[in-house]
Amino acid sequence: MSAHPISIGTGALALAGQAWSALKGPVSALDHLSVAGRGDLPAVFPVTDLATASVGVAGLAVAEFLAQAGGAWPAVQVDRRLASFWFGMSLRPQGWALPPLWDAVAGDYPAADGWVRLHTNAPQHRAAALAVLGVEAEREAVARAVAGWNADALEAAVVARGGCAAAMRSVADWAAHPQGLAVQAEPLVHWAIENPVARPGWRIDPARPLRGVRVLDLTRILAGPTATRFMAGFGAEVLRIDPPGWEEPVTVPEVVLGKRCARLDLRVLADHAVFESLLRQADVLVHGLRPGALERLGLGGQRRRELNPGLVDVSLSAYGWSGPWQGRRGFDSLVQMGAGIAEAGMRLSGQGRPVPLPVQAIDHATGYLMAAAAVRGLVRRRATGAGCTARLSLARTAHWLVSAERDPVEPLAPEQQDDLHGALEPTSWGPARRVLAPLQVQGAAMHWDRPALALGSAQASW
Repeated sequence: MSAHPISIGTGALALAGQAWSALKGPVSALDHLSVAGRGDLPAVFPVTDLATASVGVAGLAVAEFLAQAGGAWPAVQVDRRLASFWFGMSLRPQGWALPPLWDAVAGDYPAADGWVRLHTNAPQHRAAALAVLGVEAEREAVARAVAGWNADALEAAVVARGGCAAAMRSVADWAAHPQGLAVQAEPLVHWAIENPVARPGWRIDPARPLRGVRVLDLTRILAGPTATRFMAGFGAEVLRIDPPGWEEPVTVPEVVLGKRCARLDLRVLADHAVFESLLRQADVLVHGLRPGALERLGLGGQRRRELNPGLVDVSLSAYGWSGPWQGRRGFDSLVQMGAGIAEAGMRLSGQGRPVPLPVQAIDHATGYLMAAAAVRGLVRRRATGAGCTARLSLARTAHWLVSAERDPVEPLAPEQQDDLHGALEPTSWGPARRVLAPLQVQGAAMHWDRPALALGSAQASW
């Protein structure tokens, strides 16, 4: 691998520089990042550059962790084509199929004055939307009911009922919206550094740099699980915790690669005690519950820090950490709708309906930034003994993408068999193949020690 950037990745490297600055990484590290591969996902914003940059800075953080153990910085190279594939789906089932990505009701509907997206994959969110609309779970009935509402009013009514919806706005409308204004004023990564405690005695394995690092995963769907999947790819012990009964049939086989998955009900005293014991022994906590949710469970920031003063605590919100929507439920597709991405796609493509990005790029990019923040937190912990808190949001990542300059687009070449691992992965759902890892860190191959296994398939223990 060359330690010098190549011209193909000019846009991606510029974005990587911005992200690395937000991660407070040493500027000289960028000299070790290069880009290989060609092509772009078809989108009105530079999605492949976003993918390449976010994967790249996560790789730089791993390289920094390795360099901290002594020796030269390893070279880091991202394949922009493979990164694009990973921003879609890395899993290729062999002889079986994943269920549909979306619930039958979910999607975009014309309202009286625009468009609204309903996110109804979770049963409680579907029930909330249907209750507001006063109809059964039948798409034509939902469409007729939505047509009688103003978009903003329906969005507000569904959210007030505990559901998830977003009215379509333009980039300009979002920029002037109270929440859009709040998000623009936030950093890409919020940092808080804690008082130093005893430095950990990790022995860094050059081939598996994160071996021995314990990562407690309290995340769902895509962004947070992408972060912890990345860390597992470099040897971290990732333990994912879900409540009893929780399932994500489409996304779980994609995102639990390399992890152990257990169940705890944090509202039950005995399970709560188990979780606190796990947290005391963790090096990293990654969580994506809505702001305030852990506080209501008696696990607020102060309590987490009491349990583990050196913890690297990385969290995610949908709409940012300030402004009137800071506690609102949200998902990638809703942020794309509300922040102007889907409207720009519709307008610039000349189509008559919202056109989102071809992949859930906001989720994936935020996930890799979270991974980079976690590993940079480990670097600081090892150097000084100080734990830290890093907070990111889907809406701020969307603002980063929308503000990015776009280079000329070259279509991605179609996927080939050579883009996939030859070995079958024995997942809980059947055999599968994976797209080759999009990242090379010199001397430390990105690979996973465990196949994707079902939620609840492991014990809640380290």
